[in-house]
Amino acid sequence: MTPAIRAAIGLGANLGDAVGTLRGAVEALAVHDGVTLRAVSRFYRTPAWGRQDQPDFVNAVALVDTSLAPRALLDLLLAVEAEFGRHRIAGERWGPRTLDLDLLLYGDAVIDAPGLRVPHPRLHERAFALVPLLDVWPDARIPGYGDARDAVSALEMSNIHPL
Repeated sequence: MTPAIRAAIGLGANLGDAVGTLRGAVEALAVHDGVTLRAVSRFYRTPAWGRQDQPDFVNAVALVDTSLAPRALLDLLLAVEAEFGRHRIAGERWGPRTLDLDLLLYGDAVIDAPGLRVPHPRLHERAFALVPLLDVWPDARIPGYGDARDAVSALEMSNIHPL
């Protein structure tokens, strides 16, 4: 039996019933074999990042223990996105979406493979991911960067609002 790895999954949505979609996505992850849900952060309303010409996002982080390999966990996240109406368009970045699931951390692994980078490459500069991460994993470390708490202390926090 494969030992469980602690993983952090970022959740975001800004189209439709974003809160309901995030709740449904968490439920979809929690019932999957190989994934044990440990905690879900509060939900936060945050302005869009990268492209501001879109509605605010609702963001959260789910903390799981998983026996899935990183690529298999990513494949599960992509399948859940599709289940909730997400259609990825090649080359489109930071646009509006029904659901976005990102593998933020996978234990202390550092992975740089086609389509899979862990820790998430911009985690250390995104308050909308770090604040909910610290809700569920207060002593989280970002491999290659250090404590998540130190990373968040360097960021602007005035636009992160709990729901």
